[in-house]
Amino acid sequence: MSTVTKWVIDPTHSEINFKVKHLVISTVTGTFNSFSGSMETENEDFTGASVRFDADIDSIDTNNPDRDTHLKSDDFFNAEAFPKMSFVSSDFVKNSDSSYTLTGDLTIRNITKTVSLDVVYGGTVVDPYGQTKAGFEAEGAINRKEFGLQWSAVTEAGNLVVSDEVRLLLNVQFTKQ
Repeated sequence: MSTVTKWVIDPTHSEINFKVKHLVISTVTGTFNSFSGSMETENEDFTGASVRFDADIDSIDTNNPDRDTHLKSDDFFNAEAFPKMSFVSSDFVKNSDSSYTLTGDLTIRNITKTVSLDVVYGGTVVDPYGQTKAGFEAEGAINRKEFGLQWSAVTEAGNLVVSDEVRLLLNVQFTKQ
């Protein structure tokens, strides 16, 4: 019988970021300041791990309060009606010593789509307090319109104000329970 090891995200040492092109010429970076997540695995190398993640939409931060308010509105996330974004994995496949593919269902605005993220395993260490930590960086892209984030505007030159593609960048540290 195999033993399941549970890990939880250490929010103090983790970041959930996104990047989106603005006016095609620059990139706006945002973050979710409030989130939680866990991982359960039966293997030392994390193969087949089960990963869950939630972010509070109201915690969105792009370093611009007016833009944040717009992102929380019904034009984008509608934080009031849909307060959380969630991810539940279906597969965690090891490609090489430090490379994995994480596949699962991402839900935004009650719309669920399967997404795949490229994951780099940074390693596992014991911190000065005796806690075992594992670090991962995950990256992928989604089309925001597939999740109901429909707002759009076009410049006089015909360029989109906000790109449809959103890059997701997660830098997470898990603590073994």
